[in-house]
Amino acid sequence: MEHITLLIGIVIVTALVFDFTNGFHDTANAMATTISTGALRPKVAVAMSAGLNLVGAFLSVEVAKTISGGIIDERAGVRPEVIFAGLVGAIIWNLLTWLAGLPSSSSHALFGGLIGATLVSAGADGVHGQAVVMKVLLPAVAAPFVAGLASMAATRLTYRLTRGRAEEDTAKGYRAGQIASAALVSLAHGTNDAQKTMGVITLALITGGAIAPHSDPPLWVIASAGLAIALGTYLGGWRIIRTMGKGITDIRPPQGFAAQTGAAATILASSHLGFALSTTQVCSGAVMGSGLGRKGGVVRWSTAGRMVAAWGLTLPAAGLVSAGAAFLADQGTWGVAAVAVLALAICGGIWAASRRKPVDHTNVNEGPAAEPAGVVTTALQTVSPPPAGPVAPAATVPAAAGSDGAPAPARPVSATS
Repeated sequence: MEHITLLIGIVIVTALVFDFTNGFHDTANAMATTISTGALRPKVAVAMSAGLNLVGAFLSVEVAKTISGGIIDERAGVRPEVIFAGLVGAIIWNLLTWLAGLPSSSSHALFGGLIGATLVSAGADGVHGQAVVMKVLLPAVAAPFVAGLASMAATRLTYRLTRGRAEEDTAKGYRAGQIASAALVSLAHGTNDAQKTMGVITLALITGGAIAPHSDPPLWVIASAGLAIALGTYLGGWRIIRTMGKGITDIRPPQGFAAQTGAAATILASSHLGFALSTTQVCSGAVMGSGLGRKGGVVRWSTAGRMVAAWGLTLPAAGLVSAGAAFLADQGTWGVAAVAVLALAICGGIWAASRRKPVDHTNVNEGPAAEPAGVVTTALQTVSPPPAGPVAPAATVPAAAGSDGAPAPARPVSATS
């Protein structure tokens, strides 16, 4: 094994802690719709997702190379302290959004943390601006729309193909399809998100002189990152699963199948191209698209609005926290220790706050209260109204007797009378 100093060891442990938070923060991406429709029991779903995340970690290293040598310039004086500070900012933002039940991007938290810490410690020369724009920002804007449109089209096609058949007749097949597509998303998540931690650890080893620049992640790095994200996934981020499965829209099995299939295809394509994509944004966009694709489906735009706001805040917020942590860490050993103590205190406070209203596998499917239809939802339902239900037979009431004393014919009473 490479020669690893104490500081690099601390960075590696912190990176694996981030990977663990990434796992439970992003479990919803693969399993929220599967759990909300009842296709799998909650604990079975997260166990399956954890195993496939681990397998996916071994399938590619393209995203890891984007992190270790694409966004941050390891030759610009970036030191292990800087990476440590960047990870602290990412972990704190992950936990804050988990507490709020918001499916924000763990990937962008990591990028924001690394960029903010690097700017404070090494200056603008330490960040590859073009790589940030091309491989982070543009995919972040495009991915939710691409996944949403694909999911909306797939949902409409799915309902068209099964038109005229009772939902009970097709539910079993769609649930099986959901399980298969959820497995594909979990595998894709491992190929994308586990690699980000591999890239960070590899970057720490390079900046510490343990391995040569532009090296691929060593096997032990791949294995440890895969195990960390799998363990986090197994514990389940139940708060975010509730938001994704019940808070955005009411998911039915055909929608869940369409959303997960579209999301998996998008994530796997981005991993092949080396784009460090946010799986959270892809899957959230796919869920919203499935809500719009079903006639009568309602997207809860207040929840979606809070979610999109969190997406926009993730990069700068994580970067700001990491910039402060980098300033302290640059002061020497006492600064690194202070950052560690503060981070532990903040994370402990967030965990204590989460215990006031715990969410776990027993109450994850308790959905939010119905949201009044807003302007957007009303307009969409006008264009694509919900399917009409069965018409109840009209009730009749006797009419008053006619002038000749004979009873008049009964008249129907409409439901709106």
